[in-house]
Amino acid sequence: MSGQSQTMSDGTVRLDYHIYDGEWHPVNAEVIEEGYLTIFVNGRELATLMCSPRLPLQLALGFLANEGLIQEVDEVEIAHVCAGGGCVDVWLSHPVWERPRRKIITSGCGGGLTFADLAADLPPVESNLALSPAQLGELFTRLQTRDSLYARARGVHTSALSDGKELVLVAEDVGRHNTLDRLLGECLLRGIEPAGMALLATGRISSEMVYKAAQMGCPIVASRTSPTSMSVGLAQAWNITLCGYVRRRQMNVYTHPERLAQARLVVQPGTFLVAMAETGCSQG
Repeated sequence: MSGQSQTMSDGTVRLDYHIYDGEWHPVNAEVIEEGYLTIFVNGRELATLMCSPRLPLQLALGFLANEGLIQEVDEVEIAHVCAGGGCVDVWLSHPVWERPRRKIITSGCGGGLTFADLAADLPPVESNLALSPAQLGELFTRLQTRDSLYARARGVHTSALSDGKELVLVAEDVGRHNTLDRLLGECLLRGIEPAGMALLATGRISSEMVYKAAQMGCPIVASRTSPTSMSVGLAQAWNITLCGYVRRRQMNVYTHPERLAQARLVVQPGTFLVAMAETGCSQG
């Protein structure tokens, strides 16, 4: 792949505004930057994403991979990031499918975009990865205490890939779906295989998030917040362990709890389980 130079953005802008806490205070502080990225493939416009205007190449390549246009970075002959980073022009070594007339506006803030069939009959995710609830809780603690855009200015979603011991890759964006595309794009560029890793996210887990996780081969998907009913159904069908409201010592386990080693599972009313770490359990 050639021509992949890209404009870097810090991810924030400094603005003058006021804080009111009973009294008025003028401040100059960081606010999360938002922009757009238009992706061209083989000379034709494919999509425009609202996103954090940083590392556009990773986002573009990950989007193409999750939409099924590429599987390996070697399929990309040229990738040129336009001046200012507002577009990426990608030329592939093969023709691409005709863009379908039907597109899905996803449930992401501001409305994400996918051409994928979220009801596709994907193969079940097979993996030997097993984590304890304590390990998941510890990984989320590391994710939230790291130096990050969120720590500086709030306003972004964060996702990460983990081998169960370390946070292998971390991505931040104003769009939670974009964070998964960024992770996959970084994997392509760095030769990292995401299959078999746990996917951690700070935002809601929707159907398209589970679809992207299945595309990447992630057997465990965990979030600080909740999944949707459709995401639970897809995770069950695709053999993905889906966890929500992950805390250091408690979480909801909606599907396939057998991957949570050393868990004490207590059946609750409804269709999911609440997993609690055993006292004295190793924390990764």
